[in-house]
Amino acid sequence: MVYILMLILLLALLFYIFFILPTQWLKLEMISVPLGLNKKILHLSDLHVEKLRISPKKIETIIQKEAPDFIVLTGDFMRRNRSISLLEPYLTVIQKSNVPAYAILGNHDYLVKPVTVCMDLLKKYDITVLRNEWLDLEQFVLIGLDQYHARSLHIDVNRAFENVPTDKPSIVMAHDPNIIKKLNQKFDLMLSGHLHGKQFNIPFFFHYIKKGPLAKEGIYKGLHDYNGHYLYISKGIGQSGYNVRFGVRSEVAILHV
Repeated sequence: MVYILMLILLLALLFYIFFILPTQWLKLEMISVPLGLNKKILHLSDLHVEKLRISPKKIETIIQKEAPDFIVLTGDFMRRNRSISLLEPYLTVIQKSNVPAYAILGNHDYLVKPVTVCMDLLKKYDITVLRNEWLDLEQFVLIGLDQYHARSLHIDVNRAFENVPTDKPSIVMAHDPNIIKKLNQKFDLMLSGHLHGKQFNIPFFFHYIKKGPLAKEGIYKGLHDYNGHYLYISKGIGQSGYNVRFGVRSEVAILHV
């Protein structure tokens, strides 16, 4: 009986180490992208507050220590209206930092009905939401693409890039990085999420789980030079589906641009 109990405890410990710990052991990625702006951007993606094991205090500590010039959030905040109370502590941390913050919506955010609930919540905490539009932030242009899907009615690329200044670098926020294959417009860097760095680091995972052509090609996390554009894909901070990870830690990224 003692041996059975020890085996159960060992299996529970191994499960925690391999599947739960990666969701709690936040990794701070430091990324250099040569845009010549001398700015720091804090990139948060895929909070999925229903399945998030990183505390708001941890995010607050990173913001205070790194002192970014901008914060960008690339979608998937929540999927249920009743999750507002879970999301608000994270938005409060961002608001209190007084760092200019910008966001786009992800596919899960469109499960909240109406979607304006999520948008209004972000705006309440002084986070600017971009939906197929751009902002001139003096040294660069920030472009926000709405949620992309093969049958999506939300994204409007032409509108998003209409009259974008071409005399300064441009940074695109797009939740699903697969949209980069559809873009013919000029831009320098795309910030995305959606793919969770696999979430389960299993060989050929994206050959069985359909997440678009980029993932199948092996482009699902980190910095890439894709057809002359820089592309950074966050591994996300929360989880989608099962609230576990395997061989992939949650992340927050600081991009030196």
